[in-house]
Amino acid sequence: MDSQLAKPKSRFPSVVVGVIVLVSLVISLWAGYYYYETSNPYIKEVLALKGDANRGYQIFQINCAACHGKEADGVVGPSLHYVSKRKSYIDLIDQVTSGKTPPMPKFQPDGQTMADLLEYLHNL
Repeated sequence: MDSQLAKPKSRFPSVVVGVIVLVSLVISLWAGYYYYETSNPYIKEVLALKGDANRGYQIFQINCAACHGKEADGVVGPSLHYVSKRKSYIDLIDQVTSGKTPPMPKFQPDGQTMADLLEYLHNL
């Protein structure tokens, strides 16, 4: 009779453990990605340089404006206004250099050119 009155076991502890494991996994993956990207020599070089927004604007007009618009407000490619609030510098470098999002071509300028472009994007 006692077995019929027993309360069901709570799932709360297993849910908490699952959430903790999931959060730990996400943090580990993010930390690994960040470490990998910041150990990339090209990214380290770009991040160490001071960019010039005026030169970045000229680079943008030559290489990016056809798809992103002369004022970076989007044509074929998306608007880039406030892009630095949505993406880190590392993510922007990866976006520009990877070619992972067609029709955007793979583009790997020298470090100073990339730093200049990042400075322009940061000011949009």
